[in-house]
Amino acid sequence: MTATKIAAMRRFVLVATPLALALVLPACSNSSDTPAAVVPPPVAVVPTPTPTTPAPTPTPSPASRNVTACLNQVIPGTNGATPASLVIPDTIKLDLSRPAGFPNGRRLPDQVIDITLAILFLDVNAPGQSAASLLGVNPVANDVPFLASFPFVAPPQGTPPIAAGTGTSFNFRTDPFSSYVRVDRNGMPAVSPAVIGATLKVPYNQGDLPQDIAGNFVGGPDGIVNQLTLLHNALADDLIALGLRVCST
Repeated sequence: MTATKIAAMRRFVLVATPLALALVLPACSNSSDTPAAVVPPPVAVVPTPTPTTPAPTPTPSPASRNVTACLNQVIPGTNGATPASLVIPDTIKLDLSRPAGFPNGRRLPDQVIDITLAILFLDVNAPGQSAASLLGVNPVANDVPFLASFPFVAPPQGTPPIAAGTGTSFNFRTDPFSSYVRVDRNGMPAVSPAVIGATLKVPYNQGDLPQDIAGNFVGGPDGIVNQLTLLHNALADDLIALGLRVCST
C-alpha cells in the first residue's frame, strides 16, 4: 500500500468516528425528548384477612312482672275484699248487706273460674273492666237448667245421662267419709289448679285454715306468688293484645 492510500484511510477514520459516535450516543441519552423506560415499583402483597365470627349477643333475660298489685287490688262491690283476702284463708265470704254473687257468696250459676281468673289477672278497677271481663271463656250455663227451689241443683240424669231427670241405673256410693280424699277447695276452686305448684297441690287441697293463715302456700317456687308471677310473664302480653288491662306491672 502506498503512502498516499494510507494517509487517505487515516483521514476517513478520523472523519467517520465522530459521526458514528453521534449516531450511537442519542440512543443512550436520558434527555426529555427520549425518556428512559420507567420500571414500576414492586407491589407489596397483603394477605387477605381471615374473617372472624363475632361473638353472639347474649339473649336478654325477660323482665319479670310484679303481681303485688294483683293480690292487693280492691274488688268493687265486695266491701274492700282483695284477691289475697279471698284466697287466704280459703273460705266462702258472704256479706249479707250486699247482693249475692261470687265472690260475695256463691250461686250455682256463677262462673267462678272466670271470675277468679279475672281478679287474679286483670285490673278490675280500670275503666271498662270488672271481675266479669272474662265471662264466656267457660260454658255460659249448666247443661240443664237449675231448679228455682230447693235443692236448686238440676235433677240427676242417670247413666247414661238422660234429660229431665228421668235417668236410671244410679250407683250411689256408700263408702265412709274416710275413704275419700279432698282434691280441691270449695272457697276459691280455681286457686289449686291455677296458682299452686306441683309440690304443694296435695298439701294445699288437704290443708285447712291454720295452714292458710300460717302462709304455708304463699312463698317458695310452688307458692301462690311465684306461680302467679310465672302465669303473668307468660300470658300478660296475650291479654293486653285482647285489649284488656292486666293488674301486674
